Amino acid sequence: MDWTDLIDVAFDVAGDGSRDRRAAAVRTVEATIAPGERPVAATAARHPDHFRKGALVLTTHRLLFLKDGKPPLPVPLEAVTEVRVNRTKFNGEVLQVVALTGAHRFEDVVKAEPFAERLRAGAGAARTAYEAALAAAAPAAPAPAPAPAAAADGEDLLDRLERLAALRTAGALTEEEFSRAKQRLLG
Repeated sequence: MDWTDLIDVAFDVAGDGSRDRRAAAVRTVEATIAPGERPVAATAARHPDHFRKGALVLTTHRLLFLKDGKPPLPVPLEAVTEVRVNRTKFNGEVLQVVALTGAHRFEDVVKAEPFAERLRAGAGAARTAYEAALAAAAPAAPAPAPAPAAAADGEDLLDRLERLAALRTAGALTEEEFSRAKQRLLG
């Protein structure tokens, strides 16, 4: 399954037959795809701030909410800490996603529980991969003797830059967020 098929399925479930909206969603997603990112699942949902339904897309790196070709609302999978499904009288099945980046609520989700299970599995796998990447980046040898202050500051800066790069590679940071954080470190 490719991006177009996945987004078409989600918009079909949402009852939105507009080719323009589908094409805009595909273009938006393709413009923000991380290296190695692949589509996993999709369904239709409504964000509380929007009246019409959009597409809720799960990828190997993140959860995206797409609507009307607007920039996607991304939630990095390794940041997801909790996924719940509730049923309400007015909003149907509600998917609540708690992440380190904030809490997200999606209402009137079609087939919410199967989607939530895939999201939980993807988040667990992403966290495991992220932790393995951090462990691989950590020095295995004992720390050398303390260096002069100037060299220590440079090594600390290098460590922070490497951690930022690892977060970007893992999909936890967008290119824009990475650039801003890097500029703050470099002054």
